Amino acid sequence: MIEIGGLQKTTLIDYPGRLAATVFLSGCNLRCPWCYAPHLVLPEEIKKQPKLSEKGLLGFLKERKGLLEGVVICGGEPTINQDLPEFIKKIKYLKFLVKLDTNGSSPEMLKNLIGQKLIDYVAMDIKAPKERYQEVLGIDVKNIEESMQILKESKIDYEFRTTIVPTVHTKEDIIAIAKWLNGSKRYYLQNFRPEKTIDPKFEKLRPYPDKELLEMQK
Repeated sequence: MIEIGGLQKTTLIDYPGRLAATVFLSGCNLRCPWCYAPHLVLPEEIKKQPKLSEKGLLGFLKERKGLLEGVVICGGEPTINQDLPEFIKKIKYLKFLVKLDTNGSSPEMLKNLIGQKLIDYVAMDIKAPKERYQEVLGIDVKNIEESMQILKESKIDYEFRTTIVPTVHTKEDIIAIAKWLNGSKRYYLQNFRPEKTIDPKFEKLRPYPDKELLEMQK
């Protein structure tokens, strides 16, 4: 059963070039210490969150037909839900474009969604350089690479992105990621926001100044 932990009724920035609504699914298979959505990741925090029913969401979308163009599905991590294809089918039935935000840890689900033409755009987070995934997040990078390859070889529109966190990422890390992503359509750098993070010590960090981010971009 898909658990909907939040809904942003209108967004101009989450789906490139489209007016969309953003649906937040509860639950995640990673514990990035700098993550600012503990209410969608940590089981004890998820319990406290008010939930939106699937029926309530679909009712809202029916009312917005002709006004909104797309629906962004993010988390947590949406692809940990085995019911995700069925859930998206109900949204597609209402004639909305669907963008998926994912950490790339479930290549089989990604392949399945693309194969069934259930998603129109994917934003995949790249958390660290290839060599540092194990150190930074304690996970094998194999699935991440597989998801990257699936996107590169598909006809679907996509982007890769990294949230740049002081104390975690250096300029050299970003260059290493960019080389790893060579041949991809797009790679975006996002600045870290010191909000309510999974590890409280990250709340005290100062984000990289814009000047340094522009240096990395160059």
